[in-house]
Amino acid sequence: IMANRGYKASLKSNGEGGYIVTFKGIPEAITEIWSMEEFQKTATDCLITAIDFYIEDRKTFPLPEEVDENEKDVVYLPVSVMAKVLLLNTMVSCNIRPVDLAKKMHIHPQDVTRILNTNHTTKIDTLAKALKVLGKNLQVSI
Repeated sequence: IMANRGYKASLKSNGEGGYIVTFKGIPEAITEIWSMEEFQKTATDCLITAIDFYIEDRKTFPLPEEVDENEKDVVYLPVSVMAKVLLLNTMVSCNIRPVDLAKKMHIHPQDVTRILNTNHTTKIDTLAKALKVLGKNLQVSI
């Protein structure tokens, strides 16, 4: 979906042997790690939790930035989560509420809630259909 794009983390000492992890432009995403071995999982979970706040508040979530593949301290969101971010951002920019999307997709509003839920596994085809009814085409490439 967005090759070579990720979220650059900032790590600062917590003064106790660990690190405080933050992300520029995403103040809701802040976590603490005690070793670099925990960085990827903990930082990814932190970003996904922040996305949930944006979904709840109906705010666009910052898109990942272009990164060098050799950069350290970069988090790459799972493709399914990134597709949900793109759907959220499209809904917000088009002022489409979940109930509106449900009508356009001919599904129940609670199904849209499930589609946007970052903890729910949603088929990529369902996300593509949701974006399609909003005038967008989801493209995946290698």
